[in-house]
Amino acid sequence: MGKGTIVLAFSGGLDTSICVPLLKERYGYDRVVTVAVDVGQSESDIRMATEKGERIADCHVTVDARDPFVEEHVFRAIRANGSYEGYPMGTALARPVIAGECVRIAREEGAAAVAHGCTGKGNDQLRFDFMIRASGLEVVAPIREQNLTREWEIDYADEHGIPVPVRKETPWSVDENCWSRSIEGGRLEDPSYHPPEEIWHWTTAPEQAPDIPAEVSISFEEGVPVALDGRLTKGFDLIIALNRLAGAHGVGRNDMVEDRVLGLKARECYEHPAATVLLAAHRDLERLVLTRSELAFKAGVDEKWSELAYMGLVYEPLYCALNAFVDETQTAVTGTVDLRLYKGCVRVLGRSSPNALYSDDLVSFDSTSLDQCSAIGFSEFFGLQARMRRRT
Repeated sequence: MGKGTIVLAFSGGLDTSICVPLLKERYGYDRVVTVAVDVGQSESDIRMATEKGERIADCHVTVDARDPFVEEHVFRAIRANGSYEGYPMGTALARPVIAGECVRIAREEGAAAVAHGCTGKGNDQLRFDFMIRASGLEVVAPIREQNLTREWEIDYADEHGIPVPVRKETPWSVDENCWSRSIEGGRLEDPSYHPPEEIWHWTTAPEQAPDIPAEVSISFEEGVPVALDGRLTKGFDLIIALNRLAGAHGVGRNDMVEDRVLGLKARECYEHPAATVLLAAHRDLERLVLTRSELAFKAGVDEKWSELAYMGLVYEPLYCALNAFVDETQTAVTGTVDLRLYKGCVRVLGRSSPNALYSDDLVSFDSTSLDQCSAIGFSEFFGLQARMRRRT
């Protein structure tokens, strides 16, 4: 007797494609339900995953989660200046959304388990496992549990007549959502290998970018981007528009060695044009409206928030508590930031806010609103102990 129904998080790539027959042949499931979750991948990727899932699985479901992904995860990342080891996180933010939708479908289908195509060497296995186990369902991970290699997977796909977008000559592993695109695998696993231009799809090579810079204005309300060049724009649409504009000017590439949760160092390549621009604008606006104490404390909060988000621990109580602190600070983060995009660089041109903790009158050398003599007494005590020690 078979094991009944299992739900599979499905992208249509190599790993998840071969999981469909593996779950039947090696695990004994009678019915595989594939679930593709749209978090802003290209339309062609979603169409491919849908058509392939309908062809090779017993049942397929495609879920449009673009708006929830942006509003519940990307916006939180902007408010917390979410970045890990220097780059804007994207894959990590999307995994809880994808896993959550798979859990929902599993309950509707009466499945006791959710499968994913993650390997045993990356971070995604932990992000999926956490969400699935937190729901009380069983985790099945064929690629990890069968200790499969990428070369074996390609041969297995060929044997089963499953078309896959990866070949042995160009075995790139790509993950994409509206906030970020990651590329790894193949020769990229050698940190000294120079990435070929073919891996970059969202960004123009900076040296090939236009000679005339682009200027853009981003407006925020309570830490959330709401307008592009003065036009109110829905979050997802704003991100897509900025990806195109900033990407055309070579903004938003990262090629780095990253520390995974397991302790392995991995070479990763990323594209994130909109994220690069929006985080630069948000950080700059915070410096205008938050107090020095808030900025100093929030820097540590942002770092811890990013670490938890990178791990996918969105149910961790500390994550919720940090969000509460961040939300409180963002009540002041309303205003507009003007930026220039030029050959891979983003530069802030100016910023304004009704909540600015800045007074051109008080800071001006030509104003007498503050009596300079008032600073004399403060200066008398400034660094007093250090001066006393210096004299000993």
